[in-house]
This record gives sequence, structure tokens and C-alpha cells, in this order.
Amino acid sequence: MRRRIAGLLLVPALMVLAACGDDGGDDGGGGTSAETAVLHTSAGDIPLELDAAAAPETVANFVGLATGEKEWTDPETGDTMTDEPFYDGTTFHRVIAGFMIQGGDPLGDGTGGPGYAIDDEIDPDLTFDHPYVLAMANAGPDTGGSQFFITVAETPHLDGGYTIFGEVTDPEGQAVVDAIAEAPTGEGDRPAEPVVIESVEVGG
Repeated sequence: MRRRIAGLLLVPALMVLAACGDDGGDDGGGGTSAETAVLHTSAGDIPLELDAAAAPETVANFVGLATGEKEWTDPETGDTMTDEPFYDGTTFHRVIAGFMIQGGDPLGDGTGGPGYAIDDEIDPDLTFDHPYVLAMANAGPDTGGSQFFITVAETPHLDGGYTIFGEVTDPEGQAVVDAIAEAPTGEGDRPAEPVVIESVEVGG
């Protein structure tokens, strides 16, 4: 069961990378080391505590995409997007009760991304030994881009494989994450009723 679930984080990202470049060494803006962000979703708000000390490039990438400071490529048109918040209007396209919720794909089917990949920043001192951990989805070393997931249980089998760059510590935010994870799903673990990330508010 664990092997099947872990693979659900990997397969969509493989398709992303097949269609994207492997750039990502340049910040391209969005170098902010913000410590907090709030996902304003159709299911409620999810405050995030971002760990810029442990994963500075990953946090900068997430913040830059969220604010529109970081340039990205529209996977549908191939257009270069500037000053356009990446996550607004995207969904949690994959949710698995007792495991995690995954979002950050502009196509909404697990195959989309920002048009580049970033390096891993895996800290051995950060582990999936508790729920509500925020981490980058990937298809292997140094293949993350925009898709992320939030766990809803201890998932130690993920240790060492994914960049952890924050967590949800707010009880009300945790309740929203739990509710999304428990939502009825259809094919591909996609929520039957879309859960939309309406906007991302970045704090300091």
C-alpha cells in the first residue's frame, strides 16, 4: 500500500518534466525569504509556516511563483508569464485520505508545471514524523517545480526523498487540510468537487 501511495507523487511529475526544460538554477525573481503564506482556498484558509532557513531556494521559488515575481511558462500556450501569480485558480488535483493533499499544477491533472525544475534541498534533520508537513512533489532527484503536497499523517517512508519546506501549525488550517483529504474523489484521486486555490497571501 505504501509503495502504491508513494508512487502517486511521482508519476504526474514525470509527465511534467517530459514537457518542461530543466532550468531552475536562476531565481528569476522571487528571492524573498518569507516565513509565512496563506493558501486561500474554496475549502477555507490554510496558513503555512515556511522554512526558509532549511530550504531557501525552494521557499524563494514557491513565494516567487505565488506572487508572480518569478517567471514561468504557461503549459497550455507555451507563453512566458511575468507578473502573473502562478497558483491562483489552480486546484488540489489529488487527495488521498490518511496520506496527503497535492496541488500546484496549472493544468489540474498532475501533468503541469512552471516549465523548469529546481534542485532538492533535503535536510536530514527534517522528517515526515508528524502530519501537516509541506513538501515538494518530484519525480526523482532535482525534479521539483511547482507541485507540492501537505501530509495528513506520519509518512516516514517519504524521508530523504522530498524537500520539506514548511508545515501547517494552525489548528484551523489543519482542519481545512483534513477536510480536503477526506473529500469524495473520482478517477486519479481527484476531488469530485474541485478544491480551488483562489489566491496565496505571502507574509514576512
